Amino acid sequence: MTRLLLNADMGESFGPWKMGLDHEVMPVVDLANVACGFHASDPDTMRATVRLAAQHDVTVGAHPAYPDLVGFGRRSIACSSEEIENLVLYQIGALAAMCRAEGARLGYVKPHGALYNDMMRDPAKLAAVMRALKAFDADLPLMVMATRDPSSARSLAAEHGLTLWLEAFADRAYDAEGRLVSRREPGAVHHDAEVIVDQAKRIATGAPLTASDGSELVLEADTLCVHGDNPESVAAVKAIRQALMDIEAAS
Repeated sequence: MTRLLLNADMGESFGPWKMGLDHEVMPVVDLANVACGFHASDPDTMRATVRLAAQHDVTVGAHPAYPDLVGFGRRSIACSSEEIENLVLYQIGALAAMCRAEGARLGYVKPHGALYNDMMRDPAKLAAVMRALKAFDADLPLMVMATRDPSSARSLAAEHGLTLWLEAFADRAYDAEGRLVSRREPGAVHHDAEVIVDQAKRIATGAPLTASDGSELVLEADTLCVHGDNPESVAAVKAIRQALMDIEAAS
């Protein structure tokens, strides 16, 4: 990957409940993390989202989660390593079927919410997710958090023969280790568009961020997560896209 790719969570509607502005965000991102039915989405939404991504030449990624529709996948669930491996494998397979039906190809996997955070803290959970990818298709990259030191995740990926994509966030605060500040903490989520675009530019150029303790933090990233939940966030995504284009043009 030669440039910072934008990824966004997509397909999070469920039945009559609509969430996100996918039609507005899809044209300006590179990667679509499509919910697989465990924290959000349903078969109709999954297939429609894959179809929308194909129309805009956006790469589709599976966004598997703990089985937690009520909590939107943001609550940790006591699953064994085998259960995690199987629930991830199940969700990847479901989305891959929708991709096949639409003439698209599944391009990567990015776990969602609590599962994503738990696997970054627990090597056993990360290994379970990796086993699921290896069992399905070892050529699928796994998206993981871009921390200050990603060497342990890289070593584990090498053991499983997998490729990692390091992910950073434009609208989240970081602690000194390069992990996301909990949403329960004040200031964990940036809402000011200028702050969000500035953080995106810093990540893209390798400039340091300011961690929550005031220290400097440099993140190596392949992809940047953005959100399109409301008109303001969509505007921020478009501003980030323009800023990245300007950086590429100047390089």
